[in-house]
Amino acid sequence: MSGQNYSETVKNFITENFLFGDDSQLKYDTPLFEKGIIDSTGVLELVSFIEENYKIIIQDDELVQDNFSSISAIEKFLHNKLNHQNS
Repeated sequence: MSGQNYSETVKNFITENFLFGDDSQLKYDTPLFEKGIIDSTGVLELVSFIEENYKIIIQDDELVQDNFSSISAIEKFLHNKLNHQNS
């Protein structure tokens, strides 16, 4: 799966679960925490979705804001994690 697909999948999840279907203000580099789009509980929901959708386990030490600060950051994290897992 390409990075674009990671981004689209994550963007769709965030839009449907946190923005009530309105993605007009959501860009790939939108700061999710600073804009109040997700909070600590939202991160747990997002992590659960990612783990289930991509069949991975996100370790506690990977649960840092840098990995989940934007859709672009999440895409980079997923790309690195899945490439490492498959090598």
